[in-house]
Amino acid sequence: MKDTPISIAGGARMRWIELPGHDPARVYVHGLGAMSAPYYTHIATHPRLAGHRSLLIDLLGFGLSDRPTAFAYTLEDHADALAEALTAAHATGAQMIAHSMGGAIAIVAAHRHPGLITRLVLADANLDPVPGPPRPGSSRIAAYTEEQFLSHGHRETAAHVGPHWWSTMRLAGPEALYRSAVHLARATTPTMRQMLLDLDIPRTFLHPATDTVSGADTLRAAGVRLVPIPAAGHNLMLDNPAAFVEATAAALT
Repeated sequence: MKDTPISIAGGARMRWIELPGHDPARVYVHGLGAMSAPYYTHIATHPRLAGHRSLLIDLLGFGLSDRPTAFAYTLEDHADALAEALTAAHATGAQMIAHSMGGAIAIVAAHRHPGLITRLVLADANLDPVPGPPRPGSSRIAAYTEEQFLSHGHRETAAHVGPHWWSTMRLAGPEALYRSAVHLARATTPTMRQMLLDLDIPRTFLHPATDTVSGADTLRAAGVRLVPIPAAGHNLMLDNPAAFVEATAAALT
């Protein structure tokens, strides 16, 4: 395991598990309430993907990383912290594989820090604000005020998400979980979708085969490859790892 202090977070440390190999580095980024090792170790070590230097990184507030309570946890803050960590790790020019909220952060990082990422594989990433009534995930958490979430919403979320998600979510700082969810539901200006359309790097969007991708024609016209993953829900790499590996390997070659 390696780590580095992040200046914009007052010296809080961002940590990752690193697998040795050749460059360019491959960086794996988890989603809201998750951490990278449980979601990606079987992917990064698969024979189709092994051999590259691989960083299974935990965002500030989550997993192995520190949980600074003074950090705002906006998508931009997360993106800048990720860029600072990769720069300190000499892992710029990376190929990035990022899931859900991690995908949103990866898009923002690529937009704000040209040259940081050379290829982008998004696993069912958030591209837009979350409208309407609360749904499982970020919008349900964001429906609380921060005071409500810290006093009782955190406990209610644990009961709602179930043991699998809670097994990693319980490691997140409550402030980090809440603020990240709020900013993910609000999205960015411009939106992550618009940033993705404007990026001039190879981009692949993996999604459950049963889902209809909003704005698919516009994404394709901008050069974003859309790849359906069969027999999978939102956690593509856990639900169908074989198909996830093949799609990711194709996107990175």
